[in-house]
Amino acid sequence: MLTERQEEFYDWTFYQIYPRSFKDSNGDGIGDLNGITEKLDYLKELGINAIWLSPCYKSPNEDNGYDISDYTDIMDEYGTMDDWKRMIGEIHKRGMKLIMDFVANHTSDEHRWFCEARKSKDNPYRNYYYWAKEPKNDWQSCFGGSAWQYDELTGEYYLHTYAVGQPDLNWENSEVREEMVKVVDFWVDLGVDGFRCDVLDQISKDFVNNKNGNGPHLHEYIKLLFGREKVKNIFTVGECWGANDENIRMLVGGERGELSAVFNFQHLLWKGNKFIPDEFSLDSLRNCLVKWQNLMQEKELLYTLFIENHDQPRSISKFANDKELRYESATMLATMLFLQKGVPFIYQGEEIGVTNSVSDNISDFEDIETLNYYNANKDRIPTDELMRGINIASRDHARHPMPWNGEDDCGFGSKNPWFGKFNRYKEINVDCDMSSEKSVYKFYQKLLKIRKDLFAIRHGRYEDMTGERNGLYVYRRFDKIEEIIIIANFDKEQTIDFLPDGEVILSNYNRTEPCGKYMPYECAVIRKKRLDDCKIK
Repeated sequence: MLTERQEEFYDWTFYQIYPRSFKDSNGDGIGDLNGITEKLDYLKELGINAIWLSPCYKSPNEDNGYDISDYTDIMDEYGTMDDWKRMIGEIHKRGMKLIMDFVANHTSDEHRWFCEARKSKDNPYRNYYYWAKEPKNDWQSCFGGSAWQYDELTGEYYLHTYAVGQPDLNWENSEVREEMVKVVDFWVDLGVDGFRCDVLDQISKDFVNNKNGNGPHLHEYIKLLFGREKVKNIFTVGECWGANDENIRMLVGGERGELSAVFNFQHLLWKGNKFIPDEFSLDSLRNCLVKWQNLMQEKELLYTLFIENHDQPRSISKFANDKELRYESATMLATMLFLQKGVPFIYQGEEIGVTNSVSDNISDFEDIETLNYYNANKDRIPTDELMRGINIASRDHARHPMPWNGEDDCGFGSKNPWFGKFNRYKEINVDCDMSSEKSVYKFYQKLLKIRKDLFAIRHGRYEDMTGERNGLYVYRRFDKIEEIIIIANFDKEQTIDFLPDGEVILSNYNRTEPCGKYMPYECAVIRKKRLDDCKIK
């Protein structure tokens, strides 16, 4: 059962900011904290009341900030601690919340702890990381190649689940655990409202059963971090790629109190090699969403609603039509997703329908995962095939500078940003979108207002109604007072076999009454009074 505090989280709508790419306030080509502060009213007007800020700590940027060299200071390129304090003050002044990205599995190899650890085998910090005379196993880095890197200074190997410059912390060492608690408390004392916890399920390793994650002490470590009285009311969401039916009930839930919520990735439909993607299957997407909606509802657990983030390609390009029906696709996907039961997470640019930025040249990409994949396969896979997969799945699609307008600097603040501009910024940008009759942003405003205004959407029950209706996802949200039906068409024009009686309160085809025919990527939100034959479950 959810606690009262967890029930409150249903009222939060998050917007994820990737600071390096959001807004450059000083013209150096890099987004920064003052740039974020400049745009807070834009987010407030959208309907956002909570922000997830990707890492802004000191870092050499081998993995764009997820390789942290100092957990308690700000990256020089982003500003100062005073800039950060001003930003959070302005966030709170607008009645909004802020959660920080907490990277607990690994540090940068430039962190003081690792610099000390590699000096000698008997250094006091040696046991902060995993070392071995020979690789302990055949674990592979998520970015390609062995997860064990030889270090010439001491003649041993260290473990890195991600980049070579991201050595894994040894959480079996009590001193590491104490250091991480200090990091959490440092930011809580400064007023943060919670944390998004990066690859949290990997902090406990299981060397006995050869599993890099979901180890035997995972829940013990999480309780140590977030089960304390001081932090019991903050919002915590774990990135848990290994989340399944069994362990998610242990990670999330009222009385256990380990985490507020988790990110579950099954609905993103990555199978095997992400750069060799399967054809999109609506059945797979819908079945996964329905499964987790039902599970979370049955067990009374808090669910996250997202389809984009800094690690994912743009959803329109992956799941729908990013060309002639971009507006319809963007608004349909948003309606389908964000009116389900859970806490919405919107990624920067999603609210204006940004698409993948396609290129035939690998030099246009920057992401370490993408480049490692290309270099590892360029001699055995034809270039056009390699680039096709990269253009579908690369993380870089989410990392181009935010397109604020169609000027040479795309309104980002510098003509030569750290990473190439989104290649459709002339036609897809905030200014163009907000002035268009088909504005994705304005549709999002209406959508988020519905979430805010209707109790049945935020706190009511969920029931799938799709049945055998191919090409559609149909569900309802309801409580004892009202019922809302959501219809999303992923297919060509088609006829629906029932006509709900009620008021259309949102439509991307400007319908005012329910209809029996749905156009490509059409969506409708129909509100009606409770019917006598509707059973409260």
